[in-house]
Amino acid sequence: MTTASGVSVSPGDVAAVTPRWTRLGGEMLAVVFIAIIAAVANTTGAFYVLFPELGALSHDVFTRPRGAWASAPVLLALTPSLTGVIGILCARALPYGYASVIITVVGSIAVILALKSPIAPAISAGLLPLVLGIKSWWYPPGILLGTVALPLISVVWKRAMPDNEAYRPTAADLLDDAVELVPGGYWWLVALMGFVGIAIFFVKLTGLRFILFPPLVVIGFEMFGHTAVCPWARRPLWLPVACFFTALGGLLLRNWLGVEPATAALSMAWGIIILRGFDLHVPPALAVALLPLVMDSPTIAYPLSVGAGTLLMTLWFLAYQRAAAFVAARL
Repeated sequence: MTTASGVSVSPGDVAAVTPRWTRLGGEMLAVVFIAIIAAVANTTGAFYVLFPELGALSHDVFTRPRGAWASAPVLLALTPSLTGVIGILCARALPYGYASVIITVVGSIAVILALKSPIAPAISAGLLPLVLGIKSWWYPPGILLGTVALPLISVVWKRAMPDNEAYRPTAADLLDDAVELVPGGYWWLVALMGFVGIAIFFVKLTGLRFILFPPLVVIGFEMFGHTAVCPWARRPLWLPVACFFTALGGLLLRNWLGVEPATAALSMAWGIIILRGFDLHVPPALAVALLPLVMDSPTIAYPLSVGAGTLLMTLWFLAYQRAAAFVAARL
């Protein structure tokens, strides 16, 4: 089988040879990494060091040490900081609205396409300043701290893997790599920006900015850009449920325990448990559990907004699929 991104998956590729402890060990390492980053954020007082998408990035890099993200250490380090600069520029120059959000999202995607970077969570780094009202120029360097540390640790982790030369990826690994590649074509971008515009309308209508929570654009980028191979695109109706519970757990932990390293670790672990329970491999959803840690006094409106925004995108995605099938049938 050849994926839409040009990745060939043959029957011989489906055999998993990675030891079971590699995934579990990677998840444990990701949890510890997030706790350390949260400790740094607490110590320095720079909460933006705890960039929520580090949850998605660390989970994928440590559980798939030979995956697309882990194999692009320079882009992993630099792409989120570059999009973070775009986000700060827009947050300082424009109020939250159609112009600022669209410029930020388009600018972030342009950086990814220009660099041919697989690091889609960088889109979230660009949008986060607008959503949270961050205007400090320390934000991009704060992100850089975590994104530089991550590939450095991953190199050591990769070398600790047994049978490096005998390693063969599973079919799931190949599909994940395909999802993380830069999409081709342009209709997916039209569909994604159409959703962004609709989401901004509902944000304006309700006053709930987290209807368009930053990781949602990353989820949409991968859904619309790689519809044929994206794991959660095949089960889109479960996505709002999983994201709601991930957000709810992160909110409860934050409100019960405060903004502490232990809270970050438990929120990360909670997100992993939820995604495993729903059998969904959606790394950006892990950022949803960490977002309350960088919010001022989050309330129940946060998980409700996350659920509503994800449901809105799911419905838009299903409509997009129907429209694409209709057009294809008449060509």
